[in-house]
Amino acid sequence: MKLLLDTHLLLWAAGEPGRLPAPARALIKDAANQLIFSAASLWEIAIKRRLGRDDFRVDPGLLRRGLLDNGYDELAITSAHAVAIDSLPPIHRDPFDRILVAQATVEGIALLTVDPVVARYRGPVRKV
Repeated sequence: MKLLLDTHLLLWAAGEPGRLPAPARALIKDAANQLIFSAASLWEIAIKRRLGRDDFRVDPGLLRRGLLDNGYDELAITSAHAVAIDSLPPIHRDPFDRILVAQATVEGIALLTVDPVVARYRGPVRKV
């Protein structure tokens, strides 16, 4: 199964695996699953790191290299993803979460999230 990890799950998987919820840990460890990260997550990390957010201290370049080295696939942001945001209901205002939902929907892949608000979207969103 193709799994797109939200930004917090990516950060935890890469640097604080003990923070991963057990269902997420099991899905990530399952070699049958294809793990994917979005360019949007690295964009979010870069912006929030520069804003001084304590929960976004990781270097996005190092994180990207580590994810790729550990078998994750990168998902670029396309115009189809951007257009799909227009059809999303106004459940969540965070633009980074909205692009992740749009990407999962357009690509037909499961978005794993720990955010209960993001989990309210219909489609391929799965709260772990």
